[in-house]
Amino acid sequence: MNRLILLIFLSFFNILQSQNITEPVEWNFYFENKNDSTLTLKFDAKIEEGWHVYSQYIKSEPPLKTQFIFDTEPFNSVKNIEESTAVYKYDSIFEKKIKYFENIAEFKLDFRKDRSVDYISGKIDYQACDDRLCVFRSEPFIFKINKNAEVDSNNFISEESISKYNSLRLNLVNSKFSSKPIYNPLKQNYWKIFLLGMLGGFLALITPCVFPMIPITVSYFNKKNKSKKTGIIDSFKYGLFIILIYVLLSLPFHIFDSIDPAILNVIATNVTLNIFLFVVFVYFAFSLFGFYELKLPNEWINYSDNASSKLKGTIGIFFMALTLAIVSFSCTGPILGSLLAGSITSDAGANQLTFGMLGFGISLGLPFGLFSLFPSALKFIPKSGSWLSSTNIILGFVELALALKFLSNADLVSNWGILKRETFIFIWTLISFLTTLYLFGVFKFPNEVKSNVSFPRRLISFCFLFFTGYLFLGLISKGNNLKLLSGFPPPTFYSINQSTNDCPLNLDCYKDFYEGKSISVQSGKPILIDFTGWACVNCRRMEENVWSDPEILEILKNKLILISLYVDDRSELSENEKFKFRRSNGTIKSIETIGQKWSTFQFLNFRTASQPFYVLMSNDGKILNEPIQYVNTKKFKNWLEEGLIRGKN
Repeated sequence: MNRLILLIFLSFFNILQSQNITEPVEWNFYFENKNDSTLTLKFDAKIEEGWHVYSQYIKSEPPLKTQFIFDTEPFNSVKNIEESTAVYKYDSIFEKKIKYFENIAEFKLDFRKDRSVDYISGKIDYQACDDRLCVFRSEPFIFKINKNAEVDSNNFISEESISKYNSLRLNLVNSKFSSKPIYNPLKQNYWKIFLLGMLGGFLALITPCVFPMIPITVSYFNKKNKSKKTGIIDSFKYGLFIILIYVLLSLPFHIFDSIDPAILNVIATNVTLNIFLFVVFVYFAFSLFGFYELKLPNEWINYSDNASSKLKGTIGIFFMALTLAIVSFSCTGPILGSLLAGSITSDAGANQLTFGMLGFGISLGLPFGLFSLFPSALKFIPKSGSWLSSTNIILGFVELALALKFLSNADLVSNWGILKRETFIFIWTLISFLTTLYLFGVFKFPNEVKSNVSFPRRLISFCFLFFTGYLFLGLISKGNNLKLLSGFPPPTFYSINQSTNDCPLNLDCYKDFYEGKSISVQSGKPILIDFTGWACVNCRRMEENVWSDPEILEILKNKLILISLYVDDRSELSENEKFKFRRSNGTIKSIETIGQKWSTFQFLNFRTASQPFYVLMSNDGKILNEPIQYVNTKKFKNWLEEGLIRGKN
């Protein structure tokens, strides 16, 4: 069992680390007429500095040799695939002499012409390594020998598509800035995310499904074992398995994230998914209100419970922890749903979800171990009672408010105009006011017993009353932009009294890079590329809290050409703008919307797929300083001024 856990963790962290790997090899395929009867197929690899690709001729693996696999074996090949001169040196990692390529690798195959062969396709399986790690890749290829031949469109990219894809690639000067790891406090400072996860776990701990289990479980382990020491160890194992179970729930999202860097952004801004999440969160809310019970299938509970009873030792304790996770789903499910939905809509994506789940699991699992270590402390925790039910009700109102955010995302991305900023704030004000009335005891929900309003409950009710007033002032006052909630309501320009300018803070901005670049050429001003999204919470926070600073606003208005590229814009491209390209994993991606185009543009040139993302550059492609993401007002102002100075020089 211990080996299995170790294997799971090693696999998990290997996937976690792979999220930050850029593609180390770029392939180029073409053919030439060698003579009247022979074609030469060429496979050229451009290898990033510090990386190696291995020869076809590796006697014993590892490392993995480069292999060419053809969909149809080219029996008309004149000879074997030739390769350029490789380095042949001793490798201390593999402890033997190995043939490998640095910087450039060239392969070629002479093929006897045959009128019956219209195209040749296949893939190259290869391994690339640097001094830290190795990656395995599969690169598909296709040579269209007969230009008039019909090729399976699902596996073929036209020259026109290749041309459109390549046109998005900028000739960047000072590209060292774009290749450097970008410092993003939201991605690097996982402590905040971890602490939010812990808060969610604490809220789950004080729900009716979990809280009563603490004394029961601690008592069970202490009485089951003859030795007090064994009871404490088993309790800690139980808590650690709870943590492990919740962390493992994030594992599939790392797999999705490694398939396509923009996959979580695509998921997060999907209209259907956001509407689905809206419905699910409303369903969660009414479950917490007590109208019905939310639970997983009984078969799962019975299987896990039986396994924990029959199996002994560590494995049995694992299934006990799994049983708790399943049984408590009616209370933890809505909180986990909030954590999951919030993570896939964030810049840190799967990594954020993992740290959030870790914090959630620790808050939920650690108390079982601690109370087993100090059982006398159990007398200090409050008795179960009506306050547990009230906790569920409050969480239900929070779920309703969060549900509205997902409906707002769908509305913003699709530009339906049904949930403008004022409407959103009004509904949140109403939800907060209803929560206040409930806490003051004005009304109750089904299955609730009428009870006196305690001092802690009254204190919480005044907090919600204050929040209601804050929202109401933001609704009626133009000067109050609700900065504490920046990113949650729709942007200020998405208003009932909407002006013709749909740029942040009424700035002049361009939604097309090439249009903005032409204006930059005419004016001589540097370009600020703002990679953003309609449903991007942190983009709104930057615009409303940082860009609104008078000095920054003056720079944005008068000294720069602002180009805002919305990567989640669902507007369809015209037919002559659509194209396809092949990802590094061999799959083909179709670019059909404006958002997909700018998302591809961002990753192709700057090797990142998160927003907000800011680039300062001159109109001739010179990057003026290192791109940044979510920062405070002082850092953003200094960054702008530094870029402007370098632009003048």
